[in-house]
Amino acid sequence: MTGGGVGLNFYNIFGVINTLFIIVSLYGVHSQLRTIWKRKESSNSYERPTSLLSLNQFTVSYLAYLSFFIYGYSIEPFNHYIVWPRLIASVLVALILFEIWQDRQSSHAKGSFNMACITLLFAIAGLFIGETITDQSRYISTTIIVVVSILIAQGYFHQIKLIIRSGSTGAVDLKMSQFILMMDISTIAFALSMGLKQGWPLLLLAITSGVTKVIIMFLFKWVKTSSTAEKRRHIVET
Repeated sequence: MTGGGVGLNFYNIFGVINTLFIIVSLYGVHSQLRTIWKRKESSNSYERPTSLLSLNQFTVSYLAYLSFFIYGYSIEPFNHYIVWPRLIASVLVALILFEIWQDRQSSHAKGSFNMACITLLFAIAGLFIGETITDQSRYISTTIIVVVSILIAQGYFHQIKLIIRSGSTGAVDLKMSQFILMMDISTIAFALSMGLKQGWPLLLLAITSGVTKVIIMFLFKWVKTSSTAEKRRHIVET
């Protein structure tokens, strides 16, 4: 078997594995959405349905999924492993942004949701326009991924800071972080199988995202075991 054949096999194997884990991560995103819906239906009006959810973080997460979606259809060959799961993820996170807007009725939340709707329409249009914008789309999506990698670090830092300050995870869903971390790990393997020349944008964002998920998962344990977290919860409640 030639070296190219081995490389192609690794590409397909890790592509399938990454797609499976992305599907798992979609369950995680949907779990976050269900958590919001359950809190909306609850008779307990003390806690808001989207309490402690960082608008900043979910806006950046949306941009991350969308940039991968654009990147997947703008490279050669068309990468089905990247495109379709990220499109679904973009829609789900856009729904979370909608719920945050409905809950908080703030101009920032409305602006984030409107941005998501407009950019999603343009991204889908780019998919159907095809080869006439392939090169431009690749450059644009690569730039977006680099910028989003920086923003995702900042966005999740904001979510982490909210948890530490309040001593509570609020409406933040643990399953979402767990499943997305699994996706990030498989994305790192898939990006390496693509070769650094083509896969480095995915590698950069997946590593950034993975590190933040590990920190948030640790904070779930910290909230349950730390006396500092307990004191901060009492301060917030009073």
